[in-house]
Parts: sequence; structure tokens; C-alpha cells
Amino acid sequence: MSSTSFLVNGMPGAAISPLDRGLAYGDGVFRTIAVRQGQPLLWDIHYRKLAADSARLGITCPPADIWREEMARLFAKQDSGVAKLILTRGIAERGYAFAPHAETTRIIMRTALPAYPEKNASEGIRVHLCATRLAHQPLLAGIKHLNRLENVLARNEWHDPEISEGLMLDQEGWVIEGVMSNIFVRSGTMLVTPALEQCGVAGVTRQRILELAPSFGLTPDIVHLSLPELMQADEVVMCNSLYGAWQVVDFNGRTWAKGELSTSLRRVLQE
Repeated sequence: MSSTSFLVNGMPGAAISPLDRGLAYGDGVFRTIAVRQGQPLLWDIHYRKLAADSARLGITCPPADIWREEMARLFAKQDSGVAKLILTRGIAERGYAFAPHAETTRIIMRTALPAYPEKNASEGIRVHLCATRLAHQPLLAGIKHLNRLENVLARNEWHDPEISEGLMLDQEGWVIEGVMSNIFVRSGTMLVTPALEQCGVAGVTRQRILELAPSFGLTPDIVHLSLPELMQADEVVMCNSLYGAWQVVDFNGRTWAKGELSTSLRRVLQE
């Protein structure tokens, strides 16, 4: 079994047209889902988010059973890996205008699970403060759309293998997210995550941690978070659907002692 395989509109080895709007304009959405023993984890939540993001862009999302059937073709019952689901508005003639009922392009890609260093979980991570700022566009805020150039530029600001993530601010200097993660900050019994009305991606794991916080004796909130407020926090945690939760222990000149929150969150998220 190769480490990477894919289906395009259900066809193995099919090509993407150069006229596809996802390629030409980033006109589409995607989800990244961990698969364990052939089962996509938290499928219902991921599909609802995929469908909601698609609807925000006016793209019709195929029914869940189509995606599930195609994932089953890529992942045998005992397979583990990563499923990346991509939905574009489809093929169109040149120009920004699109037909309201264009035929979408549906892509599912299977790759191996990333080999993150064990110390990221056990010891915490070093994080880079990115110079690349996120622009405001409320029409796209929260959506996992295909145009991720800001994240590409931010990720290429560092090449030190000891740095595991980058933290991104918006154009006004508010804390928004990591290059590949969402952010939580604990101060006492408050657990807050940045507001994403203007930019950023509202991830599935972010949603789950907001729901789980009360079970840890924490009060969750969504706030406009400044960099000085983050620097004064008791714990800073970054999260996504593949690695769960990592604590930030070294960022922007400050170090934090390893706490228990990321370990507790990761354990519950994996259940």
C-alpha cells in the first residue's frame, strides 16, 4: 500500500482540470481528518463543518454517504492515516463569475499520519511569533477555504526544527491562531480562545475544547485576545485534529513550566 493515494470525483488516478476554480482561484473548502482502523474520527462533526463552510461560499456539498463510501475505498478496515477532503466549485470558463449550479469537484486524499516528535506532547513546544499578519475578511472568517497563502508565508519564516509552530496575529495585532492550529489561553479558571469574526479558521478541535472546558472546572469564552494578555497567561495550548493539544512552553522570550491542561485535553480528545 502506497503512503499516498487519492480519488477525484470517485475516480482513482484522475487528473484535475487546469480550468478547475479550486486551482485557479482557491475557490473551495477542505477538511483534514484523522483515520483510525479505517474509521474517520469525529466524522459527523467534520462533515457538518465541511457542509457549513461550503454553504458559506454557495457551493453544494455532496451527501455524507458519498464521502464515506469513497473514504472506505481508500482506507481498509485496519488502516490508519489522514484523509484530506477537498471540495471545489468545479470547472468553469475563464473569469471570476461562476454559474450558480456548477458541477463541483470532489477530491479525497489519503496520506500517512504525521510523525510528530513525542516531546511535543510530553515536554511542550517552542513557538515562533510570525511577522506575516492575517488580513481581515469577515465573509471568509472561520472557513477552512483553499486559499492558505498567508499560512504558507508564515510557515516559511522559520527553519529551526526545534520550533514546532508559529503564532499569527491579525492586521490590528490581535492574537488569532497558529499556522496549523487554534489557540487556547488559561488564566486561573478562565479558558479563552481568540474571536474569529474577521479572519482565522474555526477548527473542530477548538469547538470540542470549548464544549469540554466545564468538565475540567474551566469557564470557556471567545474573546479579542491581545499579545500582552497571552504573555501573562498561566498556560497556552495549541490544538488541531491530528495532534490534539500541545502546551506552549517557549514563546516570544517567555517560558512556561509544563502544566497538566494539554495532557488532560489530549487524553479526552482521543477518547
